[in-house]
Amino acid sequence: MDILPSDHPDKYADRLFTYFYFLNKVADLMDTVFFVLRKSFKQITVLHVYHHAFMAFGVPMTYYFYGPGGQYNTMGYLNSFVHVVMYAYYFVAAWYPQVKNKLWWKQYITKLQILQFVILFAQAVLTMWLNPACTFPRTLQFVQIGISTSMMVMFGNFYYQTYLKAKSKKQ
Repeated sequence: MDILPSDHPDKYADRLFTYFYFLNKVADLMDTVFFVLRKSFKQITVLHVYHHAFMAFGVPMTYYFYGPGGQYNTMGYLNSFVHVVMYAYYFVAAWYPQVKNKLWWKQYITKLQILQFVILFAQAVLTMWLNPACTFPRTLQFVQIGISTSMMVMFGNFYYQTYLKAKSKKQ
């Protein structure tokens, strides 16, 4: 797959999506600010700060050096879908506090986040392996592999600590 030239008509949609995705990442980073202002430090984990800071600064840097679109749109679409599901959970939990403890699908959101990074890892590895002529920058392929790996490890650890280890302590 070739990267479209920046003046290609389809690039407008890429630029627009990337712009809104970037604004979403800045809004995500604001979560951290609100946690600090509320003195809710329990929610400010290495995973939280790493993920939101990298995305808020990594998206515009990638856009600046390589332009919008290409393989990274997959990351944006997947991540946006995961965030819609996640914020739907937060909305229901906040709006209907009486059902918060009955929301059984919270742990599945974490599994969905892990799956997202497995897919992105596989996308980068398979693209390099099966399509070595791909013009998407090799450096970004390796960045995608590194970020996906670190996110899988951190989200996997979060899942283990929150759902598996906690469950075994209750038994």
